[in-house]
Amino acid sequence: MADHTRTHLLAAIELAARAREHGNHPFGALLTDPAHNVLLTAENTVLTDRDVTAHAETNLIRQASRTLSPAQLTEAVLYTSTEPCAMCAGAIYWSGIRRVVYALAATELNVLAEADPEEPVLDLPCRQVFAAGGNTVEVSGPHLFEEASAVHAGYWG
Repeated sequence: MADHTRTHLLAAIELAARAREHGNHPFGALLTDPAHNVLLTAENTVLTDRDVTAHAETNLIRQASRTLSPAQLTEAVLYTSTEPCAMCAGAIYWSGIRRVVYALAATELNVLAEADPEEPVLDLPCRQVFAAGGNTVEVSGPHLFEEASAVHAGYWG
């Protein structure tokens, strides 16, 4: 793994820790340009905003689509603490971003969160969402399980 990839994933995990400190679910995301400079960051704000769509990646896409050009979005890389859910993958796809790197897999999160088999879960990997579209979105992950899972310790219990 390249040094910049590790650095940006650790920063996304730190954003997840801040989201948790701010009373939200522990998820964070950031966007970089082709030179690896951080353009924007976002935390999950589902609980404090009382908005079920306020996932870190969706919050990031909202900011990015308001402030960056379509060309900048196409060249950008989105780093996230956890694999994007189907909703977030759709937002990423429609934004024009073509590269996503994540730390914790959704399947790993489900184990950590002790997901109730009786509780409905939208189990649709981001790669599958992206593959259903006409544009290619390159995905890299999961990475950094130990670091990514630590931010969830004791949260979901």
